[in-house]
Amino acid sequence: MNTKSAQAVEKMVFRKTNAHSGRHLAVTPANSTMRHLSYGRIILNSPKPHVSFSNGEQETGLICLSGNGVVKTEGNEFELGRFDAIYIPRDSAVEVSTKSSVDFAEFSADVKGKYPLKVVRYAEVSKDPAMKFAAGSLGAQRELNVLIAKNVEAGRLLAGFTFSEPGNWTSWPPHEHANMLEELYVFFDMPEPAYGLQLVYNDTQYPELVTPVRDGDAVLMPSGYHPNVSVPGHRIAFLWAMAAHKEVEDRQFGVVNIQPGFQQGSSGLEAARK
Repeated sequence: MNTKSAQAVEKMVFRKTNAHSGRHLAVTPANSTMRHLSYGRIILNSPKPHVSFSNGEQETGLICLSGNGVVKTEGNEFELGRFDAIYIPRDSAVEVSTKSSVDFAEFSADVKGKYPLKVVRYAEVSKDPAMKFAAGSLGAQRELNVLIAKNVEAGRLLAGFTFSEPGNWTSWPPHEHANMLEELYVFFDMPEPAYGLQLVYNDTQYPELVTPVRDGDAVLMPSGYHPNVSVPGHRIAFLWAMAAHKEVEDRQFGVVNIQPGFQQGSSGLEAARK
C-alpha cells in the first residue's frame, strides 16, 4: 500500500469504536474524510451512569443499541430502549443516564436550521413497511430498518441499521450517492468470530479499499460504491448514517446511482420511498 493509500485508509477506517465507557467521539470532520458527519458512542453503566454535553451547531441523533437509558433535553425526559432513537435539534443541552447500562450510537452534523425534537419508537417503526423491510435477491438478502428519515424533520441526518442473512452481501447491487450524501457504517451485534469485508471504491476494476470489519469498527464512505459481505454462517450488522451536503435539499433516502453493469437489479431501497 502506498503512502497516499495508507493515509486515505487512516481517515476512513476506525477500529473498535465501542471500546470506551462514557461519551467518546470517534469520527469528526477534523480527523476523517467526512465534511459534515460525526459519530461517537455513549456507553454508560454503574461506574459511569451519567454524561452531559451541549451539541452547539450540530443536530444530533441517538440510537439505543442495547440496555435502557434516559435522555433529558429541552425540558423533556425520555426513556429509550433497544433500537429506539431520538433526534435532538442544534443548540441543545443533553443529559444521558442509566440505572443499569446503555449503549447509544451518536450521530451529528452541522446545520444552520433548528428542527423539532422527535422521539422514534422502534415498536412503531417495525410496523411500517416503508421503515422496516426486506431487500435483495439470492445472495444479497437483508433487512433494513430506517429510524431517522422522512419521519423526522431534520437538516442533514439520515440513520438506521441493516442486518444481512448469513454469508450475504448488502448494499448490493453496488451503488453510490456522493453528490448528495456522505455516509458511514458502524458494525455492531457481531460477536466473535463473526466478521465481514467492506469495500469502498471509485475504481470499479480494482477497489481502493477492501477491509475486514468486526464488531465496533466504523468505515466511512465520502464517495464511491460501498458493498459489503458477511462470512458464511454469520450475518453482518451495521448502523448506517448519512449527512446531506445541501441542507434539507439533498436529504433524500434511497436516491442512488447503481454501478454500471449491475443495473439489472434494483437497489432494494425503493420501499422506503413509498
